[in-house]
Amino acid sequence: MIRTAIIAGALLMATAIVAQAEPVGATIEINGMQMYYEVSGKGDPLIVLHGAYMNIPAMGAIIPKLAETHEVYALEFQGHGRTTDIERPITYPNLAGDVAAFMDAMGIEKADIFGYSMGAAAGLRLAIDHPEMVDQLVAASVAYDSSGWQPAFVAFIPQMVPELFVGTAMEDEWKKLAPNPDGFRGVVEKLIALEHEPMAWEEEVKALKTPILIIAGDADVSTLEHNIALFRLLGGGDMGDMGSPLSSSRLAILPATSHTAVTNQVELLHGFIEPFLRGEIPKGMFE
Repeated sequence: MIRTAIIAGALLMATAIVAQAEPVGATIEINGMQMYYEVSGKGDPLIVLHGAYMNIPAMGAIIPKLAETHEVYALEFQGHGRTTDIERPITYPNLAGDVAAFMDAMGIEKADIFGYSMGAAAGLRLAIDHPEMVDQLVAASVAYDSSGWQPAFVAFIPQMVPELFVGTAMEDEWKKLAPNPDGFRGVVEKLIALEHEPMAWEEEVKALKTPILIIAGDADVSTLEHNIALFRLLGGGDMGDMGSPLSSSRLAILPATSHTAVTNQVELLHGFIEPFLRGEIPKGMFE
C-alpha cells in the first residue's frame, strides 16, 4: 500500500514487462469502467492484485511463476495501467467491489487471491465483504488498521501532494498504458486521498474464517508488531507440538526486505505461496 511510496514510484512503474506464458489480455466493463485484465496458465483460479501506481507488468515475474500451476487472472485497478478512471473515489471497499464484480462477470464463483500493498488491502476487504468468493488470500505488505504503518510513513502522508508525482518519470511511464494520458493528476489526487481514509478493521478481521498468508518485509511499510497482531487476530501465534492443530493462516517475514523489494524476490515468494495454496504443513518430529 505503499500504500504508495514516493521512493518506489518510478521504479515500480518502469519495471520491464516479463515474458509471460502467452497471457491473453482483454477489457471488460466493470462498475462503469473498462477494466483491463490478463489470463495465463491453467489450474485453479488465482486473482492477482497490484499495488498503488502499479500495473500488471510492474508485478514482475511472480505472475508467470504462479501461472505454472494456476489459471491466473491479473487485474488492473481503476485508473491504473490500461483500466479507465471513473468519477468515483478510490477506496478499499470500492476496489474490493470491483474485484467481486469482475469475478461475477467472468463466472468465477470462488478464487484464491494474491494481493500486494494496495492490492493486498483490497483483497483483505474482499475477504471481509465477500467471504464466499475468497478461497485463500495471500496478502503481501498489508495492514488492517492505520495504526500499523511505520512512523516514518505516517509522518510522510501529510507531505503528499500531486506535485511529487506529476511531471516526473512516473507520469511518463503511466502515460504509456493509460487510456487517457491526461488523467494522471486526477488519479494521483485519489490515491493521496486514499492515504487519509480511515482504516480500522480489527473486529472484521477477527471474524474472518478465510485462510490468510501474511507476507511482509522486515523493513516494510507496516510494522513487524502489526503483522504479528494481524497473525494473532487470525488465530496464529500459538505454540505447535502441543497437540492442537495449527492455524490455517500463516506469517512469513522476508529478511533485509523493504516495501518495494517484496515482489522482486520471486523464488522466495513462490516458495511461501505455493505450499500455502496447496494446504501443505511442514511435519514436526511428533507427527
